[in-house]
Amino acid sequence: MTDAQEFLLGFDVGGTKCAAVLGRRQGEKLTVVDKRVFPTAEQPEPERCIARYVGEMRELIARHGVAEYSGVGVSCGGPLDAERGIVLSPPNLPGWDEVHVTEMLSREFGCPARLCNDADACAVAEWRFGAGRGCRNMIFLTFGTGLGAGLILNGELYQGANGMAGECGHIRIAPDGPVGYGKRGSFEGFCSGGGLRQLAELAFPGRGMDAAALARAADAGDAKAREVYRECGRRLGTGLAVLIDLLNPERIVIGSIFARSGHLLIPAMRETLEREALPRSLAACRIVPAELGDAIGDFACLSVAPSRF
Repeated sequence: MTDAQEFLLGFDVGGTKCAAVLGRRQGEKLTVVDKRVFPTAEQPEPERCIARYVGEMRELIARHGVAEYSGVGVSCGGPLDAERGIVLSPPNLPGWDEVHVTEMLSREFGCPARLCNDADACAVAEWRFGAGRGCRNMIFLTFGTGLGAGLILNGELYQGANGMAGECGHIRIAPDGPVGYGKRGSFEGFCSGGGLRQLAELAFPGRGMDAAALARAADAGDAKAREVYRECGRRLGTGLAVLIDLLNPERIVIGSIFARSGHLLIPAMRETLEREALPRSLAACRIVPAELGDAIGDFACLSVAPSRF
């Protein structure tokens, strides 16, 4: 490993919270040096939020005596114009309409900045520093509040004609079912935190169980809770079969709920995959949980920062 190192700045923009992340890269190793987190609601206007980020980041830079940094990476939910660095009215960020975030940050810090869809940024992070290391063809699935994908194809991030590649949550995998991405029976409807909540309401009316509570009940042996996870696993297998047949990846990395509750999902997922996917394509693909855990947002924004390496 080379001894050369560089510092990177990261901005993780979320509907609930934002983070200013200072990272250090040395060869193929990325380390989160420090971070500051603040509620998005405290500065709902984009200009004030970005100004808060700049202030927090300058304090981190001063605290750690950083004299030089290579770039700023911004991870944010879409829609975006990543090529031009513009945030285009994400539903979880009211008022963020046509915000030229990379231009603003490049001017503030005197270095290049790059904007990336959050699922794409997470895919890059897991590919370079997590469970996707060594792959040339990898799919990352968020499997959190919603279901989105980041695609690494032939050793490069694939974003499509206008940055909309990877929106697999919108695929309809059943004629009816839970609603996700505005569509009944969608992949996101069955395989997301919101989808599991809807499935739990059918099994446990009025209980208001989320994915975590449902998992606890399933782990305690509750038959109905285990069946909800089996149904989710079956639908996950159906959606993964489509992705495997279409893109022939060598690895699929799945985060959040799958990383925590894979033991409840994998048996039904595997059974469905063996029935639905092309055998040769399935044999070439490993399906694994994400490695970066709760730090994935930090690694995501740092991973897309312009770098000398």
